[in-house]
Amino acid sequence: MPEPIKPTTPSQRRMPAIFVGHGAPMVSDDAEWMGLWGKWGAALPKPTAILMISAHWEQTPIAIGATRTVPLVYDFYGFPKKYYEVRYPAPGAPDLALRVKALLAGGGPVASVPDRGLDHGAYVPLLGMYPKADVPVLQLSIPTLEPAALLALGRKLAPLRDEGVLIVGSGFLTHNLRAFDPSPTAKTMGWAVEFDAWCEQALTARDLDRLARYRQEAPGVALALPTHEHFVPLLVAAGAAAEPADAVTYPITGLMWGSLSRRSVQFG
Repeated sequence: MPEPIKPTTPSQRRMPAIFVGHGAPMVSDDAEWMGLWGKWGAALPKPTAILMISAHWEQTPIAIGATRTVPLVYDFYGFPKKYYEVRYPAPGAPDLALRVKALLAGGGPVASVPDRGLDHGAYVPLLGMYPKADVPVLQLSIPTLEPAALLALGRKLAPLRDEGVLIVGSGFLTHNLRAFDPSPTAKTMGWAVEFDAWCEQALTARDLDRLARYRQEAPGVALALPTHEHFVPLLVAAGAAAEPADAVTYPITGLMWGSLSRRSVQFG
């Protein structure tokens, strides 16, 4: 079994696990949002590596992306040319890949996808949080949408936090693009407000069982999440921070574009 990664962060303390509302390609032009990400990244101990679980990569069995620097995945359509010219040449993380495989051993196969680069759910927030692209990044696929399994996946990955690895779930608490309204007069949907507030209550109470029952209990869930891939990275991050000592804070909050929650979560 590969040895644990030796932390090199100045504080040597346990890294938090986080969930980030990842925005969209054009957020790289939003000085306010990028500034919030920059302040958040600067406030964290510098990671030895980042393990990214993005809403934009679903694959079963679970898969590990490139362990070296490869081109980004521009998984969006109809945007201006400049967004397809963005680069984020973060170093690969082959040692982290071996460590992840060891932690997941016995739970089924772990696929390797050596040419799969970071998608926009991964690199857009990293442009704000770590603009120098000097932290190794490894992306892990979402293998299922089943909440209990994703909480369990997070618990398996939790030891990485003591090795200087920042575990990042990237998505959106609410994600209904049919209600998307970028106009300055956009009216925020009541169901988005209610769903966001319910999530805050469950997270603040550290009630992961309740969070796992979001499909059955959360108000407005059918409108907040017509599909669920943008929500479930939160469950991986929450599972990696299941200990009561991991306080919950919200570095970024608010709703925008009529229906999208920017709420981002830090555990620990």
